[in-house]
Amino acid sequence: MKNDSTTECGGRRLKGTFATGSVDQPLVTVVTAVYNGKTNIAGCLESVLAQDYPLVEHILLDAGSKDGTVDVLREYDDRIAFWRSEPDTGIYDAWNKALEEARGEWICFLGVDDHLLPGAVSAYMAMALKNPQAEYISSRVKVVDPSGYRRTIGGPWSWRRFSKRMCTAHPGSMHRRELYNRLGTYDTSYRIVADYEFLLRARWQLNAVYMPTVTVIMQDGGVSCTRQALEEQARAKRVTGGRSKLLTAMELKIANLKFSLRPLRYAWGRLLARSSDSGTH
Repeated sequence: MKNDSTTECGGRRLKGTFATGSVDQPLVTVVTAVYNGKTNIAGCLESVLAQDYPLVEHILLDAGSKDGTVDVLREYDDRIAFWRSEPDTGIYDAWNKALEEARGEWICFLGVDDHLLPGAVSAYMAMALKNPQAEYISSRVKVVDPSGYRRTIGGPWSWRRFSKRMCTAHPGSMHRRELYNRLGTYDTSYRIVADYEFLLRARWQLNAVYMPTVTVIMQDGGVSCTRQALEEQARAKRVTGGRSKLLTAMELKIANLKFSLRPLRYAWGRLLARSSDSGTH
């Protein structure tokens, strides 16, 4: 259905089909923001459709792609809860729009280049039932470099660590809806790290749970791996997290140094990976 010349919507909701959850099986909303993602969007969609958890709705917000992404969304129209294509001002603008559409008790965000691993949502919801006080649940994420080098990120949340840097892996992390009622939505003045700034608002009062399981495969690179991201992170730590200017400045210098050494670290990791592969043959 087309609302105007720049907006197009689709999905099962427009046909009157709405998913609902229960106390024992809460509805989970997976949000994906996309722009010109035709090459990867089918893989992302299929990874969500393959989940064995029965109550998952996938909401996709497209920023007006010109590469055929919307054609793929139309092909999946009967299997997507809701999708909309219209211009936006960035990923966090799209996420905020998606929050208005989300009906799930739990909400997670999945990049168009990312894949949920089989059983990921079931594992999360089992953890949620064991920890009824939890409002944020994170896991581990496997990051794949275009060269083939792989690393795993994501650790337990603690305010001491989180106030210094993003120590949890955001892709696939589950956020209880109540968290948005308490903290608000994403601050779009942050173009890269609004997800980090959002959780900083909770300070030490965040009820977080960690699941030491890999739930997502994520492609490395993008704007999150830039010096601009480090600058934004520093601003969020200082303004929202209340970290001192001196500590923040020192940590930014260290982060920039590590960023400069990153190509060497990746080259060493690729070398070790090739050596390991050669040793198995």
